[in-house]
Amino acid sequence: MNVTAAFEAALVRGLVRALRLMPPDRASNLAGGFAAAVGPLLPVSRVADANLRAALPELGVVARRRIVRGVWHSIGRTAGEFPHLAQLPHGSARGPGWELVGEDIVAGIAARGGPAIFFSGHIGNWEMLPRAAASQGVACASLYRAAENQAIDALVREMRQQAAGQELPYFRKGARGARQTLKHLAGGGYLAALVDQKMNDGIEARLFGLPAMTAPAAASLALHFRCPLVPAVCLRIGPARLRVIVEPPLPLPDTGNRAEDTRLLTQTVNDVLERWIRASPEAWLWLHRRWPKTIVQI
Repeated sequence: MNVTAAFEAALVRGLVRALRLMPPDRASNLAGGFAAAVGPLLPVSRVADANLRAALPELGVVARRRIVRGVWHSIGRTAGEFPHLAQLPHGSARGPGWELVGEDIVAGIAARGGPAIFFSGHIGNWEMLPRAAASQGVACASLYRAAENQAIDALVREMRQQAAGQELPYFRKGARGARQTLKHLAGGGYLAALVDQKMNDGIEARLFGLPAMTAPAAASLALHFRCPLVPAVCLRIGPARLRVIVEPPLPLPDTGNRAEDTRLLTQTVNDVLERWIRASPEAWLWLHRRWPKTIVQI
């Protein structure tokens, strides 16, 4: 590890330790407030504003600025809450904690057994989703993009394992990770996937009425195994207070043409994501270059 990577890792570990010393709601407020103050000043916020102009053209300048600030606020809160997820109580009447809507759906999938695929996006505190599923006996593997800094990547995976309360498989994106995912599902495993980011070699689907290159893996795997493809989202209803909502599995198309089925199901996935984002636009990661540069110009 070079000096810069070692410094970055030490800095992140120090921040995590400091956040753990605070009550979870205070950590959420502090990190969220800092991010909301600094984030809108960063150049990447221009990406969010351009995305909003293209996807929600009815919004004015003031509304877009409010949403961009809310995006940073949400990102900061997610970071502040992350070290505390393992300790957040389930079903707390007030204050920090989390609740699960759709518990019967998750329990039914656990009773049925795998394979099954849960999908979501970078909305609210997405890091809570594996714990919610694990609480009902559904231990989800994840296909993820590893951090470039190996020490930071190891720390993030450690906190995710702690939050879930058990060892969960993590597969890195790429050819090897794809093979591991296929083997995991073939063995009756469960998979969680965040499917809202651009994939240049994916397939084109619409998002907010705009063409968006989209990863088809979740749809393709669900069709291959004819297994449940389950929407799940985690919304923030207060500082370190989270609501996980699991919806019924999507109907799987069966036109007799696998490519068309994959396209139809991928579009349905994007439609679900759009519904969630429209309901709470400040909770989504608008900072990502989701649409082609020919459509969204900074």
